Amino acid sequence: MLYRTLGRTGIRVSPYGLGGLMLATAMGNAPEESGHLIHRALDAGINLIDTSDAYGDSEEVIGAALAGRRDDVVLATKFGRAAGRDPNQQGTSRRWIVTAVERSLRRLRTDRIDLYQIHFPDPVTGTEETLAALTDLIRDGKVRAIGASHTPVSGIVEAQWTAERRGLARFHTEQPAYSILNRGIERELLPVTQHFGMGTLVWGPLGQGLLTGRVRRDDPAPSAGDGLRRSGMMRHLRDAHRIDVVERLMPLAAEAGLPMTHLAMAFAIAHPGVTSALIGIRTERHLDDLIAGLGVTLTDDVLDRIDEIVPPGTDVGTLDQAFVPPALTVPDLRRRPVAARAAA
Repeated sequence: MLYRTLGRTGIRVSPYGLGGLMLATAMGNAPEESGHLIHRALDAGINLIDTSDAYGDSEEVIGAALAGRRDDVVLATKFGRAAGRDPNQQGTSRRWIVTAVERSLRRLRTDRIDLYQIHFPDPVTGTEETLAALTDLIRDGKVRAIGASHTPVSGIVEAQWTAERRGLARFHTEQPAYSILNRGIERELLPVTQHFGMGTLVWGPLGQGLLTGRVRRDDPAPSAGDGLRRSGMMRHLRDAHRIDVVERLMPLAAEAGLPMTHLAMAFAIAHPGVTSALIGIRTERHLDDLIAGLGVTLTDDVLDRIDEIVPPGTDVGTLDQAFVPPALTVPDLRRRPVAARAAA
């Protein structure tokens, strides 16, 4: 296993990280089964586990599974998504951060979190307040490094400048979606994270199932567990445009002598700005398949042909879990008041 440095933290992580969403009981596995998958991943050399306080009982499942093996793991979790009806139990205010971290520490059965990340941008809390609270957690020894997820490029730059001006801890990592089908971050985000020396943990390297090769044009309705169906995470698997692109990629994988999963994962970790790609697995068979591809390196010819099918810096559709900023979802943020429009 060739480990990579997580930004400028000095922490070494595997090129594949184990995502915690699929380890939650609601996604179909019993805690014992998820524990077995975690141990299998650790035995294979995967040392990064990433979860969130919003992934059902994932933190509890992971905490139990790591008993006696905590020091073998770079443990990452996230906060910020709503944890209840209380409007103060969400976001990135100091009030919520100091509460959320204690809850995660308790659920994970540990005294420190190696990487503590914002799950989604918080438009109502100042960047300085958030960074000041996270800096205190680092000084208290409860957190080793800090990061964010789904941050627009402008937000990354603002956070770095704020940290420098105020003498606060910098974000060490960013967590965006990235795959052959979703290459938008190559345009600006990856160059910016590289410029600031940040690590990048990408999620969705298999296009949330589309790049496994199991979804075909004539049968775009694969089976899934009840948890996936209830979550609404299956809608993108019926996107005809995305499926057409996958159909063009499959002959390329075959010519290269690779399963689609190995082609997709090798692509995700080939970019010099990507530190680790997070995998979400529900069965040992899926995990073993991905582990078998850890040593795959794509040739320039294969990468060039991928570029022809999906040009660099472009996205083919949108993932169901992709973050959509309020500027696009809240009409009042993109429409002048009626009176102002009339006056103009």
